[in-house]
Amino acid sequence: MADEQERPEPETATGRLVGRSIDEFVNQLRGFTDRARTLAGSATSRVSLPALPSPPGAMSAAQLRAISEMVRAQRRSIDAMRSQLEAFDQQLAVFERILDPLVEWSSTWARLEEAVGDFVRRDQGDHPGVGDQR
Repeated sequence: MADEQERPEPETATGRLVGRSIDEFVNQLRGFTDRARTLAGSATSRVSLPALPSPPGAMSAAQLRAISEMVRAQRRSIDAMRSQLEAFDQQLAVFERILDPLVEWSSTWARLEEAVGDFVRRDQGDHPGVGDQR
């Protein structure tokens, strides 16, 4: 393949004809664009054309700066939320450590109430007429 690119085209009548027709086409295209530019220039001097808006895909430096600042502000906002969530997580950890002994104490108290309740009910069952006077 490299050999094909390095070898010059053989000069034939057909090769010269194609080369000449390409040159003629390019010259005609240049002439057309020159005439079109000249006509457009003279037409715009007679008729005032409205200013064309910038292409829809193009953004100004101010727009890009605003987008950059917005992204930076959003990242700062996310950092602040992370800090707030970290503080909230620490508060919940403290609350959890406080609740663990209270849950244990409440369970112990419930067992004690149950045992005392059983004892009191048993005592009342053994002495049915404790409040009665005969």
